[in-house]
Amino acid sequence: MRPRRSLRRRLRRGLVGILLGWVAITLGVIVLLRWINPPTTAFILQDRIGAALADEPGYDFRMQWRAWDRISPNAALAVVAAEDQRFPLHHGFDFRQIDKALDDRRKGARVRGASTISQQVAKNLFLWPGQSWVRKGLEAALTIAIEIAWPKQRILEIYLNIAEFGRATYGVEAASQRYYRKSAAGLTSTEAALLAAVLPSPRRFKVNAATPYLRQRQAWIEQQMRSLGGTAYVRTMD
Repeated sequence: MRPRRSLRRRLRRGLVGILLGWVAITLGVIVLLRWINPPTTAFILQDRIGAALADEPGYDFRMQWRAWDRISPNAALAVVAAEDQRFPLHHGFDFRQIDKALDDRRKGARVRGASTISQQVAKNLFLWPGQSWVRKGLEAALTIAIEIAWPKQRILEIYLNIAEFGRATYGVEAASQRYYRKSAAGLTSTEAALLAAVLPSPRRFKVNAATPYLRQRQAWIEQQMRSLGGTAYVRTMD
């Protein structure tokens, strides 16, 4: 029994050591990413590896980084209006939306998403798709670290550059070039709203084949952009 207990103890220590090492490395990476642009993300790596293993026909990966001042403020406002309207105000978690989501679940209604832009950045950069409690716990911890280490502008800049706007199309610059044949700096409010409209499900909805539902969502996002006060709402983060 003693050798078995000793083995279990060593395994536990080893797992704790691995976990602490991962935490230390990840925190170090988060600090560096305040100034260094991420070359890729966990989600992108999983996507590209999966497409290569499946030999997916027509897979055309695109990602092109653009700095904050080279992205139209319309794009920043559109994703905030669509995904996280209290983004400049909260500290990583929108408890109002969480309460609404829990209330919807209790009523048996369709549960709305409550993830903030900060949470989505944490998930896309470091984690994997899914709804497990382990993943959600890691996402929460990473979100806190990101909110502490980065200003809001940096969080939104990274989100705009790593979000998937269509199959194998990552970042608003790649999306703008693919769908509008121009730089993200020149996006109009209408164009930006349509890009933001696909974000809940970028592999289901298509910018270049917009359904009536997607057009409705685009119009709603434009209305929300106006209600928030226009681009001044995100320019405060400059």
